[in-house]
Amino acid sequence: MNLSKNTPKSWLAFELNVLRRLKFESAILPFCDNANVGMYLKRWNSRVLANDALQIGWIKAVAAIQNNGEKLSDDDVNTVLEDAYVPQYRLQNSSLRNWFGETDAWWFDNVRNNIERLASPTAKAIALTVGMSVGDYVLSFTEDTREFRQPLSNVFRRVWSVLPETFNNSNNNSCQNKNAYDFIAENYADLMFLRLPAAHNQIPKTHLGRNAWREEWLRGGDDFWMDFERQQANRLGTAVETKSQYLRLLEETLITAKHIGTWAIAHVEDGFISTQEIVETIGHTRRVDTIFTKDFSELTGTKAVIITA
Repeated sequence: MNLSKNTPKSWLAFELNVLRRLKFESAILPFCDNANVGMYLKRWNSRVLANDALQIGWIKAVAAIQNNGEKLSDDDVNTVLEDAYVPQYRLQNSSLRNWFGETDAWWFDNVRNNIERLASPTAKAIALTVGMSVGDYVLSFTEDTREFRQPLSNVFRRVWSVLPETFNNSNNNSCQNKNAYDFIAENYADLMFLRLPAAHNQIPKTHLGRNAWREEWLRGGDDFWMDFERQQANRLGTAVETKSQYLRLLEETLITAKHIGTWAIAHVEDGFISTQEIVETIGHTRRVDTIFTKDFSELTGTKAVIITA
């Protein structure tokens, strides 16, 4: 069971169309693996509190949602790229060799260390976000297309130069790196936008696939996975073996969210768990208001659903 590999996680336009119909001045996003929805909510002048258990999502959220206007300066970029290709005594993050050739591994190791020299957490988050894009660029090439690659420092500067402008909504937006259960319990807002994670039965690193390199680069190694899996155990988003187990974890999460005024729960119907089963689970805790659907079955074999309660 690993349907998420071939199934889109979300459809931004559909989600925003539904959220536009709701009234709220603040919103929490317990699963924020990308910052797109949060960036739009900021532009609607809502206070946004975002979270993701993975540092991949958390770092991107800090750079785009928590950030109310800070940018990387030319000096910052020069600091990040200083001696990026110069080998040191040894790699501080040896796991990079599992993903990249030797020269590229040195570049990512040096850049990661240089980013720690930046003055502010936001500047670090922006630089790390750019660095993740550079890594995705590297991994997009095959042996047949490798000759078309550009030097990675040039790619970093190019990605940095086209970063979208952050929006200052004059709110104290915040981003956290916790499991969704604890995040929901500790925060209050008018709206909870809960994008349900796809059901899967794999350990976190395997479930992430090629994206696992990002988490290992951010954390400085690959020796954290066992602890991470243990910390996330028995929480929505972790590996499950049965449909009933997934629905139980969802219900426990929703019980924790009773203090949030409005729920908007996004679900991708891909044949494993039906919308009706999600609706029934929500109904154990709160009355369902509206079910919005968008049928993408001809393109992807899936249906996008948002349930408000």
